[in-house]
Amino acid sequence: MARYTRIEVAEVMKETGMVPLFYHPDTVLGKQVLKACYDGGARLMEFTARGDFAFEIFAELNKYALAELPGMILGVGSITDAAAASLYMQLGANFIVTPVLREDIAVVCNRRKVLWSPGCGSLTEISRAEELGCEIVKLFPGDLYGPGFVKGIKGPCPWTSIMPTGGVSPEKDNLKGWFDAGVTCVGMGSKLISKQVLADQDFDGLTQTVKNTLDTIKEVRNN
Repeated sequence: MARYTRIEVAEVMKETGMVPLFYHPDTVLGKQVLKACYDGGARLMEFTARGDFAFEIFAELNKYALAELPGMILGVGSITDAAAASLYMQLGANFIVTPVLREDIAVVCNRRKVLWSPGCGSLTEISRAEELGCEIVKLFPGDLYGPGFVKGIKGPCPWTSIMPTGGVSPEKDNLKGWFDAGVTCVGMGSKLISKQVLADQDFDGLTQTVKNTLDTIKEVRNN
């Protein structure tokens, strides 16, 4: 069962401005990545459930977070149907992220007051997601749309909260472009937690990268 309501999760997303994305089949490595991000100041992690038996890995990571990382909010991404969403919510997922807009997922998440963030690519999809109770819409793939799309959406719909995923990197110019356009937060995967970091097991370096990225987000928001 989720420990955080959808409103609580949405507030942390808005406050921190970033959701790291990560998947690896090695549970021990996953815990090290999770702690490195936590030590760097991240308070959210999207586990992108793309491998065989991914639900078993997530269960272990969530137990670890609950026991060792106070305030760390774990959710699950790459969810494509309501059954998978229900399974992960039984394992304590605090939010569900999907690559597409699926109303069956909205129903099961809303029933449990769990935040769900669907991948949308048009104003019509965004509007429908909000009608279904979505707090923060995922713009995916972000690199195909860019900050200009966000700015265009925020004009007629200033109430819309958007989280681009894909095409987001820790560089200041990149982050400034997104936040100046009006995003609420950003999702960041391999640009933040790179294959090289994992291969070298450079967790101290990852902690510093996360800290620097969060500091940059604060800076661009305040300017």
